[in-house]
Amino acid sequence: MRTDIKINRPLLDDLSLFCVVVRKQSFAASALELRVSNALVSKRIAILEKTLRVRLLHRTTRKVSLTEHGSIVHEWAQRILEDVDQLGETISQKGSSPRGLLRLCTSSGFGRNWIAPAISALVREYPELEVQLELLDRPVDLIAEGFHLDIRVGQVQESHLIARRIAANSRILCASPTYLERNGTPQQLADLLQHKCIVIRERDQDFGRWKLSGSHGPETVRVKGPLSTNNGELVHQWAIDGHGIILRSIWDVAPSLADGRLIRVLPDYSQEADVWAIYPTRLGTTANVRVCVQFLESWLAEPLRK
Repeated sequence: MRTDIKINRPLLDDLSLFCVVVRKQSFAASALELRVSNALVSKRIAILEKTLRVRLLHRTTRKVSLTEHGSIVHEWAQRILEDVDQLGETISQKGSSPRGLLRLCTSSGFGRNWIAPAISALVREYPELEVQLELLDRPVDLIAEGFHLDIRVGQVQESHLIARRIAANSRILCASPTYLERNGTPQQLADLLQHKCIVIRERDQDFGRWKLSGSHGPETVRVKGPLSTNNGELVHQWAIDGHGIILRSIWDVAPSLADGRLIRVLPDYSQEADVWAIYPTRLGTTANVRVCVQFLESWLAEPLRK
């Protein structure tokens, strides 16, 4: 084998840093996440560009974005880094002892009330695991944003991702006793057209269109009301305050139903909203993802059944 040929090869650390910059769209935000200086981030990106002999990023005062060459390098960098991670998994046989970084996301209310406590217990059991949890009430591009795992309540539409159901759940219609005394109780789905409904725009929900299943099969009703938001906790509180009817997950409203602050209406109707663990195919076999998914499945099983 010839050893006199010099080939410029990028360092794995620089490829990893580059992927963070792409995800954060900012040198400063990347430096903050990586706990290094802005100057170091800028220097390593410049070295990577010099090594590959292409410009990778468009730079403005507010953010950075990928060039055409940058997009190609980003795609390969993610693939290379995933392969290196899986190599480490195989060689060290760390399936029973996960360690290193795990980035996962979920919606804000479910994350605070259910996933955050579970992650607290998970890292106590696996102290070498480093978890970054982000609460996002918007659609997430799992691969482009660099997440290993998405815990989602509701529908899964991305056919290129792996989805595993980890808990059963459904959304139901509720209102406060005060609201129902003042406005009457709907007797059929069409009655919702005459009621104030509190509308939410969450990851998988069509704003203002409620698709429910009842004794006559799936039905859709377009609802409206004076209040709307993208935050489930606000919707819940507004319903308790008597502002209208809501469509919320059982995991969220069960305590309010139990203490009488909310009453279920049209009990024959519900909307399927199971809890799913979603991950890229290439990451599905890594110990960090596998152990986390199994842990969450066990953690959520009993509470969400009640």
